[in-house]
Amino acid sequence: PFATPPAPPAPAPVTEHYWEWEGYTIRYQESGTEGPAMVLVHGFGGNADHWRKNTPVLGRKGRVFAIDLLGYGYSSKPNPMSAEPNAIYNFESWSRQLQAFIAQVVGEPAFIMCNSVGGLAGLQAAVDGPSNVRGVVLINPSLRGLHITKQSAIAKPFVKALQKVLRTTDIGQKFFGNVAQAKTVKSILKEAYGNPDTVTDELVEFILAPGLQPGAAEVFLDFISYSSGPLPEDLLPVVPEEVPVRIMWGAADPWELIDQGRAYGLFDSVDRFIELPGVGHCPMDEAPELVNPLLLEFVEDYRGSTPGCA
Repeated sequence: PFATPPAPPAPAPVTEHYWEWEGYTIRYQESGTEGPAMVLVHGFGGNADHWRKNTPVLGRKGRVFAIDLLGYGYSSKPNPMSAEPNAIYNFESWSRQLQAFIAQVVGEPAFIMCNSVGGLAGLQAAVDGPSNVRGVVLINPSLRGLHITKQSAIAKPFVKALQKVLRTTDIGQKFFGNVAQAKTVKSILKEAYGNPDTVTDELVEFILAPGLQPGAAEVFLDFISYSSGPLPEDLLPVVPEEVPVRIMWGAADPWELIDQGRAYGLFDSVDRFIELPGVGHCPMDEAPELVNPLLLEFVEDYRGSTPGCA
């Protein structure tokens, strides 16, 4: 008789916590009790639950922390309308948040794994505080197509005017109200994923529920007016040599095209560029069976290379 294959190891338990940072409350999830530290950073409109298929698996091999960036998920959402545009929600602020989180909560340098705009926060943290960061994995990082330097001369005044209208008038609130509905969120996710069947009602609820909290609309409208700040091509050349970067790219991403993405694998700071055929913008959720082993491979490649860390 054929032997029954061994069952895969049980996922590690995941617990939820809150941390106070600069007067704000930050939600995070934790899994694993020993081994290398990993911090998982979501993208625009996401939160720690977008890593629910990764956190308990990675937690079998290390200490894993999935965090809600300020303004997202169940973290505080200070009102950006009382400040200059993008004064609160920007990559420098999120870098500061990640560095403080690693220092105060994680307690040792960590590998940062990030998706979409979270990739800019992770790279900024590596540039600003390299002693806290053992390596960065970018998963379909945002190329920031609406950045001021990427707009045509003709488009710039129109983009700026639209951003101002959305940020400062009732039109923006109505726009967000149309977006923040289950059918709209599901439609957007199905567009972004290579296999639309992986967009479940559970996923829609995880993305939508925190987006219905007070303050979420203002965060959304402030961030879509963010056309300044760093680009990946600004940060990758200045990542310190001791912080390795690896890029994974879902080849079916309709928003961040792999034909443009391949060029980012040529930067000296990037050790490998891994294409994921048939997968869309959020590979960690759509294809965790591909992404989780690749994340652990990165950790194994560099776990011994950071002084004082095992």
